Amino acid sequence: MINVLLATIYFFAPAYLANAVPPLLNKLKVLEGLAIPIDNNKVFRNREIFGSHKTWRGAIGIIILGTFLISLFFLLNNSFHLYEIIGFDYLKWNSFVFGIIFSIGVVLGDLIFAFIKRQLNLRPGAPFIPFDQTNYVFGTFIVLQGFIHLDLSIWLIIFIQTFIIHSVFNRLGYILGLHNAKW
Repeated sequence: MINVLLATIYFFAPAYLANAVPPLLNKLKVLEGLAIPIDNNKVFRNREIFGSHKTWRGAIGIIILGTFLISLFFLLNNSFHLYEIIGFDYLKWNSFVFGIIFSIGVVLGDLIFAFIKRQLNLRPGAPFIPFDQTNYVFGTFIVLQGFIHLDLSIWLIIFIQTFIIHSVFNRLGYILGLHNAKW
């Protein structure tokens, strides 16, 4: 079981790291020209679609870092063989292509749940537990299921560990001033 936990953390680590990019880019004032809302400040049912804080800078940052990390993790997997433990045959994939698809899933999950929060009239930063912590698991699952078929138990492990990992690191980000919300 320890091997499966390590393998699922390893498999999803690029998402964990890439998901931290938007607040970091914002804090460092990097790529300011891309700090444009994805929804262009449009509304749906008199509510924001995603919110002004969901920007092209964040989405592009996630995709760039996520793709780079997936490529790096593919290379490292030649030494660790952790992907094989969860039944993912990474050798069938071009790491760049997989990285882009995987990273788009991270962004998609965030946007789906931002849309739901706005439609529920929840402000950015309002608690939406457990979805604030796991939205990118859902997005990645949706996007990747068309290409890879990991057992649902693997996705459940990823979901639970993501909730825990994200909660810990989000609290740390709040303490460091990178996030406005504790959750």
